[in-house]
Amino acid sequence: MALTASLILAGIAIGLLVLYAADVAVAMSLDSDHGFLPLDHMQRGMGLGGPALILPIIAFFISIKESSKGLGIMIIISGILIIIGGIVVLVNPAPESSDKDPIASMAMMFVPAAIQLALGGIKISKS
Repeated sequence: MALTASLILAGIAIGLLVLYAADVAVAMSLDSDHGFLPLDHMQRGMGLGGPALILPIIAFFISIKESSKGLGIMIIISGILIIIGGIVVLVNPAPESSDKDPIASMAMMFVPAAIQLALGGIKISKS
């Protein structure tokens, strides 16, 4: 039961990350703050990105006593998607009107992504 819940949480996290990436891609192609979802970048990050950072970690700890290579792979995929998104944001120049530091905001993403990669590796190695 716990493994099923963990797999669902990890699947939701991956789905949120894919949705987040698609919305950002549409927003970037339109040179707009909004993509196909009526969310600005802060709402998008908090509503889609925040849960996607936390859910795989929760999924690991819910099923900590159960072995599952599939869950470990899903947690690693989630971490990789976060890292890819962070690299894309770092590579693309920020708008001149933006006064946020892209390095600081990416550090907040890379730490949970590294934790997810480590937890996914632990889950796979214990399977």
